[in-house]
Amino acid sequence: MGEMISFPSNGDTGSGYFAGGGGAPVVVIQEWWGLVPHIRDLVDRFAEAGFSALAPDLYRGESTTEPDEAGKHMMSLELKQASSDLSGAVDELQARTGRHQVGVIGFCMGGALALRLACDRPDAVAACAPFYGVVKWPADQPDWAALASPVRGHYASDDGSAPPDAVAAMAEMLRALGKDVEITTHADTKHAFFNDSRPEVFDADAAAKAWSSTLDFFAQELQK
Repeated sequence: MGEMISFPSNGDTGSGYFAGGGGAPVVVIQEWWGLVPHIRDLVDRFAEAGFSALAPDLYRGESTTEPDEAGKHMMSLELKQASSDLSGAVDELQARTGRHQVGVIGFCMGGALALRLACDRPDAVAACAPFYGVVKWPADQPDWAALASPVRGHYASDDGSAPPDAVAAMAEMLRALGKDVEITTHADTKHAFFNDSRPEVFDADAAAKAWSSTLDFFAQELQK
């Protein structure tokens, strides 16, 4: 359904997988595996639900199914370049759809980057849905005070990467800043419970609930 496209990225050129016919724009941010079929499928699913979605290729053509390689890609990711690509994706979606308000969703590493994008682009991001992602860059925290969008996060109860106590601490920190944050912790789920390409962790019931909730969230916030 979708296609690979190119877009400007702060003087450079980014690329990503796009699908949609002019509906409300959504940036989809990859896990540490890269722009893999699961992420492209999500872009198509958003398009089928009436949105216009773009998943930037933050690894510039690289992807993997091996955890060790994924970890290396994530560690070597240049945050400034990633932020530039994500901001460029926001601009591209606005241009393609003629709509100003953008939603962002991301998974694991992408969940953290979704929060970062919402802070970087409060002028455009009107809804942020991080899935099992917490910001782990102590020396490069977002400007949390700049966050303007509501946050509706979906997290797992059994998650060593984004443990419930760390998620709760993040949510409390944001609420103390006056931010609109709601976190759903899905019982008896593991990290990456939404990823249907990983049967060892996929939870169909929790994934369906998180998907339905996120679609409703974006439909409400991006039509204002």
